[in-house]
Amino acid sequence: MSFLQLMWFCVIGLLFAGFLLFEGFDFGVGMATRFLARNGDERALFMRAVGPHWDGNEVWLITAGGAMFAAFPLWYASLFSGYYILLFLVLVSLILRGVSFEFASQALTDKERNIWQWANFVGCLFAPFFLGMMLTSFIQGVPMDDKGNVWAGFFDVVNWLSIVGGIAVVFFCFLHGLHFLSLKLGPGDSRRMLNTSEKLYWIAYPALVVFVILAFFMTDFYKLRPVTSWMLTVVILAATICGHVSTVKKRGGFAFASSGITLMAVIAWIFNGIFPRVMVAEDPAKSMMITEASASPYTMKIMTIVLCIFLPIVLAYFVWSYFIQRKRLVSNDVSMTDLRKPLAVH
Repeated sequence: MSFLQLMWFCVIGLLFAGFLLFEGFDFGVGMATRFLARNGDERALFMRAVGPHWDGNEVWLITAGGAMFAAFPLWYASLFSGYYILLFLVLVSLILRGVSFEFASQALTDKERNIWQWANFVGCLFAPFFLGMMLTSFIQGVPMDDKGNVWAGFFDVVNWLSIVGGIAVVFFCFLHGLHFLSLKLGPGDSRRMLNTSEKLYWIAYPALVVFVILAFFMTDFYKLRPVTSWMLTVVILAATICGHVSTVKKRGGFAFASSGITLMAVIAWIFNGIFPRVMVAEDPAKSMMITEASASPYTMKIMTIVLCIFLPIVLAYFVWSYFIQRKRLVSNDVSMTDLRKPLAVH
């Protein structure tokens, strides 16, 4: 295995981790529009909180898919064809969520606005669920031949681990979104978000235990890579505990960082477990390895040059965009004419 092959495997993992870190709180805020918002104006305020960011955050997933296509074309072909339906449902959910911002801002009546606010909630709920199902399904070992053709059946996709995995991603995205809102809303609403997440954390601990037990028996992660798999499991648990303690102490920034680390550590756990494979087959001899799935060395060199040029620009843009939107929002600033327009800050 060459250095570039290993590097791009890690880069793709970082892109998926970045997607959950940034887009995860977008999803969580969308869920909060129904679980916590008390009226249409408060739902509009929640949507406005992520209005300037959601489309930029979505680029992390697009970039991850593009990098996979260019660096590991066989991995891309096997994963995207084998999980076509799930990925199609993820795409539909993302489209539904995306158009909801525009149509809600242009709604002429409260009824129309409510319909598109529901669309935002549905998209934010099901996109992480289906994505979590895919991530926790393909690590179990899927039916595939030695050419990389995957024919995942219904119970290969829908099983106990994938369902629990999908729910877990939704749950932690919701917590992440509550922590983000605690940093964006006024003191009263901020405390309400942290109080809610403080209670929800008691659900996280038994859920993590159930997930680890299922993963222990339904994947080979703890058999092939026991030390690193258990280390990352401890990181996930430790970050969860830190997030819980932060909500008790009403430290929204620490809670947000902790929930973000939890989501990123889940991706690290997945990529650590499949390494040096990219697709895990039911028959271990047919699993697709990094060396088999990668593009040519010349392609990877060109991609690395492009990465070195554009990565600093993209990161600088992200830092700048969040910096200028760093202040808290208040409800009397809300205007539904443009959900992307920055609010007055206080």
